[in-house]
Amino acid sequence: MTNKNTPSSENRRDFILSTAALKNKNTVYLIIIMLIIAGALSYIGMSKELFPEVVMPTVMVKTVYPGNPPADMENLVTRSLEKEIKSVDGIKTLKSTSSQDNSDIFVEFNSDIEIKDALQDVKDAVDRASGELPDDLPIDPMVLDVDVSEFPIVNVNISGDFSLEELKVYAEYLEEKFENISEISKVEIKGIEDKQIRLNIDKNKMDAYGLSFNTIENTIAYENVSISGGDLIIGKTRRSVRTSGEFKSIEEIENIIVSAERGRIVYMRDILENGKVINGYKDALSYARLDNEPVVSLQVIKKSGENLISASAKIEAEIEVAKKLKAIPKNLKVTITNDQSDRVKKMIKNLENSILLGVIFVVFVLFFFLGARNAGLVGMAIPMSMLISFVILNR
Repeated sequence: MTNKNTPSSENRRDFILSTAALKNKNTVYLIIIMLIIAGALSYIGMSKELFPEVVMPTVMVKTVYPGNPPADMENLVTRSLEKEIKSVDGIKTLKSTSSQDNSDIFVEFNSDIEIKDALQDVKDAVDRASGELPDDLPIDPMVLDVDVSEFPIVNVNISGDFSLEELKVYAEYLEEKFENISEISKVEIKGIEDKQIRLNIDKNKMDAYGLSFNTIENTIAYENVSISGGDLIIGKTRRSVRTSGEFKSIEEIENIIVSAERGRIVYMRDILENGKVINGYKDALSYARLDNEPVVSLQVIKKSGENLISASAKIEAEIEVAKKLKAIPKNLKVTITNDQSDRVKKMIKNLENSILLGVIFVVFVLFFFLGARNAGLVGMAIPMSMLISFVILNR
């Protein structure tokens, strides 16, 4: 006698995936363990950012034309370039600014346009417009891509009882070490400018000797040059001879003969204010301050798509290594400001706490309605599904 409520083996329906999983439990367990491990590794290595990276293909065309007011820059340069650039496909917006001696054109493309293609198209358009530009441009228009994702992730400030030359040496050492980090794109030094040799010409003295600025400029250029001296054959060996004429000291510049007409020798020092060449720095374009004291600041910029937290940790490690190797002195004050990784760490910690509390609350509620076994299975499924999703997201 058979029970009619019990379905026969012929009428029973099977779901292929469920049946296969039940018949191969060990294989399923192994796959789950592998996915959990892969998900955990993907989560650890996943790029972590304070804000999502937004790709905005933008190209800038910069033209420098000294001695021209904004109106002339607009008529002579900007309009000619805009006329050709407008013909490029995929442009979303086009903006231009004409100022004294300078023209800037910003071309923003649609998000489906590759930045490499956009850059090449704009370069071709600028080449087509070159015939309408002034013939006496000192340099051709520069076409550059604008990467809005490149921003400083940390500022490393150095200060102490040191001269500007010493601080610059330490800053350049750290700059080289930071740029060797795989996650770092570049490092910009702020608060100190490059060295510059300055000649303050006394106009009255120059006029008295009958000299011009052009004569002085050409004299310096001709004196500060290294040229090939030809080849020297010694036996069966041919050697190249080079004549080195570059300046090696400030005194050499001061002793340049600018003019020797009618037996009257005029040295460079004779037409300089106080007779001295100034070995200093370029005019300051940026200033760095910390606690109302001047510092030299290194702005570290991360590569697009790299892990911010990992980059910040490696920067701190490089500083510690430099101190241990005594590459920088112990009394050099090194401080870190504007560290973006601190906020990211706090956000990740809050996220992880929220996930943990969410799983606990779900398991707690299901425990009363479905029992401990089902609640435990659901509690395991939630984090496991999240870890598996990280495998896909980190591809």
